[in-house]
Amino acid sequence: MRLLSTAGQHTLAVNLPEGLAPEMVTVSAKKGARLAVVADLWHREDDSHYEWEAVFAPADVDMLSVRAVFEAHGQLLIHVRRRPGGEGSPPPLVYAR
Repeated sequence: MRLLSTAGQHTLAVNLPEGLAPEMVTVSAKKGARLAVVADLWHREDDSHYEWEAVFAPADVDMLSVRAVFEAHGQLLIHVRRRPGGEGSPPPLVYAR
């Protein structure tokens, strides 16, 4: 998962494995300004489960603005709007689980 930040929003970009359909991905906002992404390839035995988490500074983002977009070439883009004045917040922590 890659993070791209501007003054107005954070964008998380994930290149999804081939064969993964939108209904196989769950994006959820969690307590404490955290965002979780879980993807499961139900029809595969191996290399079929993926998880990522992003942790934001609570004052930096508007978690009600989370928007996920599936691109045609297998990329998932997640947009999170930044709050005014959030530019001085520490950068989000993004990791695979």
